[in-house]
Amino acid sequence: MSSVVRVEIQPDPPKRLDKALSRDVPVEASLSRSRIAKLLEQGMVQQNGSVQTDPRATVAEGDVFEITVPVSAESHMLPEDIPLDVVFEDDDLIVINKPAGMVVHPAPGSPSGTLVNALLHHCGESLSGVGGEKRPGIVHRIDKETSGLLVVAKSDAAHHGLAKQFEKHTVERHYHAVVYGVPDANDPRLRGVKGVNFEPGNIMKITTHLARHKIDRQKQAVLFHGGRHAVTRSRIVMPLGTPAVASLIECWLETGRTHQIRVHMAHAGHGLIGDPTYGGRRKLNVKAIGEDGVEAARVFPRQALHAATLGFVHPVTEETLRFAAPLPDDMSELIRALGGDPQQISNA
Repeated sequence: MSSVVRVEIQPDPPKRLDKALSRDVPVEASLSRSRIAKLLEQGMVQQNGSVQTDPRATVAEGDVFEITVPVSAESHMLPEDIPLDVVFEDDDLIVINKPAGMVVHPAPGSPSGTLVNALLHHCGESLSGVGGEKRPGIVHRIDKETSGLLVVAKSDAAHHGLAKQFEKHTVERHYHAVVYGVPDANDPRLRGVKGVNFEPGNIMKITTHLARHKIDRQKQAVLFHGGRHAVTRSRIVMPLGTPAVASLIECWLETGRTHQIRVHMAHAGHGLIGDPTYGGRRKLNVKAIGEDGVEAARVFPRQALHAATLGFVHPVTEETLRFAAPLPDDMSELIRALGGDPQQISNA
């Protein structure tokens, strides 16, 4: 079974066919550019009555296309009965508070036990189809060992609308992290770190490019030429220790690159406690936080990073939504061991 979507090219079309179709396809069809490209490849698009498969083909105003859209197929990924902390759900999307240790999407090293497997079980028949397949639409990810909030699309319309918001960087994302040291504007060392400057209110802004590390392909590296533009801002929420040897910070993203907060904070000299890739294992001053604090930081098993708030416009209802997830127990215990009071922390 399938449906047919008719598209007439409007004035001043983009040069590429896939871009022109993406611009002029009816909104209610909820067809993204990537979905259109797949349908072109599959021979599902006719231009003025003839099959067209080239996404780079030129088009002219008034050209008429018919796009055959098959009914969504069952996903090749298997549903698994894994408990989920559901913060919000409706017919189009679901917001999850992901625990540390859960991978978002199946991959060769993690073929099961992922958030997608759990969502396939949880959502069941309520998945109307994303990209031609009955599966959750992943529009952003957080690392396996990062906890916190994720929004996932359940329909093509939601997937298309959310993806556009992430592309335009209009989604609000705030994180809490526990880092070594105190990233303060009064620290003269930070004035000499390329890409780091301070805005009013003691807000640290890190602006670099990021790209895959030339040697260790599992890591990201800071660049100033090439790679992808990345901007992270942060502020101190709570210094930890007497004197302070660590701090709880709030970070928010202007861009959303792989490992962005982790690699940016390490670049500034304030790596995340517990981060095995970028943070290192620094010896903290026992006089400042005591033996228990030193040991808590030494054995913390993951990067101390939590996606605390998430805000966006609902892609179907156009309602402004904002969600908050409290610090998980392990980060609260770490803060307490370092001399802080997690009860004083409120989400941004």
